[in-house]
Amino acid sequence: MKEVSIVILNWNGRQHLENFLPALVRHTTHPHAEIVVADNGSEDDSKEFLKKEYPHIRIIELELNHGFSGGYNRAMEQVDARYILLLNSDIEVTKGWLEPMLELMEKDLTVGACTPRILDFKNKSHFEYAGAAGGFIDRFGYPFCRGRIFDHLEADQGQYDKASDIFWGSGACLMIRTDLYRESGGLDEQFFAHMEEIDLCWRLQRMGYRIRYIPSSKVFHVGGATLQRGNPFKTFLNFRNNLLLLYKNLPTRGRSLTLFTRMILDGISAFRFLFQGAPKDFKAVFRAHLAFYGMKSSYGGIKNKNKYPENNVIVAGIYPRSIVLDFFLKGKRKFSDLDQSFREKF
Repeated sequence: MKEVSIVILNWNGRQHLENFLPALVRHTTHPHAEIVVADNGSEDDSKEFLKKEYPHIRIIELELNHGFSGGYNRAMEQVDARYILLLNSDIEVTKGWLEPMLELMEKDLTVGACTPRILDFKNKSHFEYAGAAGGFIDRFGYPFCRGRIFDHLEADQGQYDKASDIFWGSGACLMIRTDLYRESGGLDEQFFAHMEEIDLCWRLQRMGYRIRYIPSSKVFHVGGATLQRGNPFKTFLNFRNNLLLLYKNLPTRGRSLTLFTRMILDGISAFRFLFQGAPKDFKAVFRAHLAFYGMKSSYGGIKNKNKYPENNVIVAGIYPRSIVLDFFLKGKRKFSDLDQSFREKF
């Protein structure tokens, strides 16, 4: 059994593999680590490139594109390691990136998953959109990060140099205990893509485990490798999956009011898209709501554990205010501008 399997889910990503595998191979020096590429039904020459240039890298060939969730779940069935590390193909790793995360997982058994400092590959002095210095959600399910609130990215000036508990770690680079991945049901395939890692981290916390940010591990992320921001399908997935996230993980008491309020806020977001000249995104929000209603009545997730069990504890670390109101109406652009008392519950 390997200590850690670094699994890259690839879909038509030959260019990213060519650009970023050299650094990954060079900086992955742990003797019991393996690099695995799970090919999600690519139609380009990704597999041929790997077989020719990196014959030592194991390829898991999936016949179809199962999405982010389904692709990883099928790949994990063929991985034998104590830890798995989900890694996007458009990540540039740095020297010593792997060891701090491994050391933490070995040392602290209460940590179920951890994530590194994620910086912007195109602007390396700033944090990156997808994960930054660890993620949180507000009371209505809107995700944000230390170092990134909505589209506002902070420069990395050492303000997040301390390791800390977070609510979610980015699926762009996330290490998790293999047994917990399987026990929790893995990534929910009904999400297909986007926010499935937040759902997984929420479930791990409901199981009693912590999610941790490790700043001494540093990577750079290109972002938007599959779907760019501003793509209506991405808008659809984000809004639909956010509603599913709340429906699955909130206790039934008070859930309906939270979802109702969230839908009002989504309606405001939809009209904001329209006023910005993005009618396709406007329509995508309403299609997301219709899709959510079509799914929720029969929603079961992968396992029963995928839905919030009655009488369970409420997970700490959810921002009790509205990040939408704080950002757009009160001008709170940075994580440090927010009321930090909610983190005392960690």
